[in-house]
Amino acid sequence: MATAPGQGSLFDEYSPAEQGGLNEPSLPLSAGLLRDWQERVHQYQAPLFRNRNQPVVQQQLFATTNLNSDFQPLQLRALPLSFWRWPKSPHRGAAIYFVMDRPIDLEQPILLYVGETKAADRRWKGEHDCKAYLSSYQEACMSSGLCCKTSIRFWADVPQQTRPRRQLEQSLIRIWQPPFNKEIRERWSTPFHAK
Repeated sequence: MATAPGQGSLFDEYSPAEQGGLNEPSLPLSAGLLRDWQERVHQYQAPLFRNRNQPVVQQQLFATTNLNSDFQPLQLRALPLSFWRWPKSPHRGAAIYFVMDRPIDLEQPILLYVGETKAADRRWKGEHDCKAYLSSYQEACMSSGLCCKTSIRFWADVPQQTRPRRQLEQSLIRIWQPPFNKEIRERWSTPFHAK
């Protein structure tokens, strides 16, 4: 099983010839392994979702935005990941976006990815590493019998200029540690591979 550069793998490289078979399928993720991975991410993020008074970013760094000290991604409207196929996009312009899953057996959702864009109505239409990770994640959940309730939320009250918006995105990534962001993948040994 090949991994992206800098990404851990839950399984050793599998060689059918070494295992005595020629066309054996690759090993799927078990429900237990996937639940354990979700639980590790949840243990870190749940206090951030619960603690509404925890500042998300330092106010002085982003004075141009109306950052509220109790900002939470859950305050934003959840959209299906297929929103970009709609005839009219619900969001336009600059935004920070949050991709989440809501495993039914966990107290809080898990934040899988934080991204920024100058064009919220177009960013998700093209190629995107996160889309490939999400596809693999959803497929792993489905094949292991776990329910997957992924959504995306857009925060439009962000800087219009790229540099401050990217600084805000990086601050959110450092705080939330979303496992599908490339800066964080190694921490969580993300088992989902971009195709």
